[in-house]
Amino acid sequence: MPLVVPGITSNSSDPTEEWTNKLVGKKLSDDANAPSETTFCKTDLPQPTRIIEPGMMVTKDFVPERLNVHVKEDGTVSHVVHG
Repeated sequence: MPLVVPGITSNSSDPTEEWTNKLVGKKLSDDANAPSETTFCKTDLPQPTRIIEPGMMVTKDFVPERLNVHVKEDGTVSHVVHG
């Protein structure tokens, strides 16, 4: 898999694609002092953001600027969408 560094190697101006590159495969952490290659701090996510866990009920309202972060059972980000 090629190295993808958002804003450097990506020519896309699509914010969903940029957040996908930053988050997919990583776990979200509350600890801002322990960044690593496998974790991403929740406080660095844009506002508004909604973290969606498996089986979680969510509203179907569409908020174009809201980032929806979908996580797997183990807490790893599977995909992100805006809306």
